[in-house]
Amino acid sequence: MKILLCHNYYQQRGGEDESFEAEADLLEAHGQEVVRFTVHNDTVDGMSRWRVARETLWSRPTYARLRELLRRERPDVMHCTNTFPLISPAAYYAARAEGVAVVQALRNYRLLCANALFARDGRVCEDCLGKAVPWAGIRHGCYRQSRAASAVVAGMLGLHRVLGTWSRAVQGYYTLTEFARGKFIAGGLPSDRVAVKPNFVHPDPGSGDGRGGYAVFVGRLAPEKGLDTLLSAWHRLPQPVPLKLVGDGPLAERVKAAAAQHPHIAWLGRRPLADVLGIIGGATFLVMPSIWYETFGRTIIEAFARGTPVIASRLGAMAELVDEGRTGWLFEAGNADDLAAKVRRLWLSRAELADMRREARAEYERRYTAEPNYRQLMAIYERARAMRAPHPGNQRARVKVEESVPA
Repeated sequence: MKILLCHNYYQQRGGEDESFEAEADLLEAHGQEVVRFTVHNDTVDGMSRWRVARETLWSRPTYARLRELLRRERPDVMHCTNTFPLISPAAYYAARAEGVAVVQALRNYRLLCANALFARDGRVCEDCLGKAVPWAGIRHGCYRQSRAASAVVAGMLGLHRVLGTWSRAVQGYYTLTEFARGKFIAGGLPSDRVAVKPNFVHPDPGSGDGRGGYAVFVGRLAPEKGLDTLLSAWHRLPQPVPLKLVGDGPLAERVKAAAAQHPHIAWLGRRPLADVLGIIGGATFLVMPSIWYETFGRTIIEAFARGTPVIASRLGAMAELVDEGRTGWLFEAGNADDLAAKVRRLWLSRAELADMRREARAEYERRYTAEPNYRQLMAIYERARAMRAPHPGNQRARVKVEESVPA
C-alpha cells in the first residue's frame, strides 16, 4: 500500500510530532511505501496575521501542492496527523478531488475546542462541546489568550461544520482511547468512522531497574500539565522525595525557580528521547498530574515499557490507561494533598512497588508494542478505502467545493 502522511509540525516539538514519525517508521518497516507531506510552524513567524488567518481557514497553496502530489504519487490513502494551522482542511478536499481516502488522527481536541484542550482557568471546560461555533472560546480568548486569534480558530471550525467537512471529506478517524472517542462522537463526528488505536513504543526499550531513587515528570511545562499541583504536592511531603522534571515550555521559569528553592527538585530541561527513556527507567515512579483530559498520555506507556509505575490524575484518558492499584495510582486532578498522599504511599511501599513494576511492564507487552499497532492502523486504512467516494470526474463539482471556501 502507498500512504501519504500529512503533518504540520509544531514550533515546540511534542508528542504529535513524535507519533507522526513513529507511524511513518512503523509503516516503512513493514514494507509499505510512505510519502511525506510536511510543513513547519516556524514559518508562521514570517507571515502576517491576515495570511495566517487565511491559511487556517483554507490554504490555497496546500490545496494546489497536494493536488499535484496526489496526482503524481496516486496513494491509496492520505493519513493526516496535524493540519493546524498551515495545512488546513483544504488538504481533505484535495484528496477528495483526486479520489483518495482520508484518515485523520485525533491527537488533541482541536475539532471541538479552540485551544484543543477542553481546559480553561485551571479546570476542565466543555462549554464549546457540540456547538456549531465555539463562541465561548472566542469570548474567553481560549486560543493564545487572544479573542482575535480565537475567532480565527472558531471561524475555521464553524465554516467546516457548515460545509460538512468532518463528515463528507474524511472517511476515517482514530483517537487514542475510548474516553476521547466518546468526546468526539458527542461533538458530532460519525460514530461509525471513529476507531480507537493507542500510541506505541518502538523499539522496545526494555525494563528499567527503577533504582535511581527519584520520581520523574516528563512533558511540556505548561499550565494544563498540572505543574502547580505537582510542585505544591512536593512542598507537602513529610519526607524528602527527589523529583526530576524533564521538558520545556512557558512555565520553565516557574520550574527553574522551584528547583532553586527546593533541594529535592531538579529541572533537567529538554532531553533526547533516548535520555528520557533512561531517566524514566531509573525512576521509582512517573507522575502525570495534568488538569486537562489528555487524549492519551504518551509518557505513561513509555513508563510502562520501562516497567515504571505511574501516578496520574483521575481524569480523561489517564484514568483509562492507569489501572489503579495494579500499574499505579490515581489522584483527584488539581488536589495537591491527594497527590502527596499517593506519592508517599508508593514511595514507602517497596513490596507494592515491585508488583506494580511487573504489572506495568506486562501492560506494555500486552497493549503497546508495535506489531498489534501496525495491524490496527492497516485495518483503519482499509475501512477508509472502503468508504472512499469515487474519483470525481465532474469538474464543476470540484469548482463548487473551492468556491465554497474563502480566498
